[in-house]
Amino acid sequence: MAVIHRTTMTPGKLELLAPWLPAQSWYLGRGHEPRLTKAGGFRLDDPQGQVGIEFMAVTDESGDGPITYQVPLSYRGAPLPGADHALIGTSEHGVLGRRWIYDGTHDPVLVAELFALVRGEAVPQAQSVSDVPDPSVTANFAEAAHVASISSVGVTNGPHGTDLRLLTVSASGLPSESARRLTIRVNRVLRPEPDTSTIHATPPLGHVLADWLLPDGAKRRGLYAVVRDTAPE
Repeated sequence: MAVIHRTTMTPGKLELLAPWLPAQSWYLGRGHEPRLTKAGGFRLDDPQGQVGIEFMAVTDESGDGPITYQVPLSYRGAPLPGADHALIGTSEHGVLGRRWIYDGTHDPVLVAELFALVRGEAVPQAQSVSDVPDPSVTANFAEAAHVASISSVGVTNGPHGTDLRLLTVSASGLPSESARRLTIRVNRVLRPEPDTSTIHATPPLGHVLADWLLPDGAKRRGLYAVVRDTAPE
């Protein structure tokens, strides 16, 4: 269970994200420095208790209208080998000391727990309170009974989000040729989505739905992630 400490982080998460966001392929603002506020999100627990996992929504009010982005974050007590390209920055935590903060789509622990959430095997937690499930976060996956775990992950950033291309291991233990190839699209720009069946010509295999708040306090709900079969190459 992740413990939420009432303490400081220096620099803060929004301070780290402000210079990082404009360099991302899915960032929509151009020509001005982001002006960020927290908009919501949720956490997941690392079963090993080593990595902090947060799916953070932040709103940028620097343009003509507010735009809310999703940034999955992983927090580690030491550098993640081979992930220098995904490092957002380091911060001094008032209790835990130095923390290395990563774009979590490149962290295998966060990806594994996101997939567990989709399959109904991880419980979403409140963003700012210890050991409190967040029932507003909902997920489903039509193929959950046929998939056991992830054997490999590829990460691709595009103009609309980040695609996690997964090779899964069959729950029945069938040979590797029976493995499923799936893509989890992590939506980076959050938009209200009243009906998940309307987002694509082919209905998704699964999704994660969650809330966020607009600057005026209005609540919105939409897709944080969508699961589909990976198209043949």
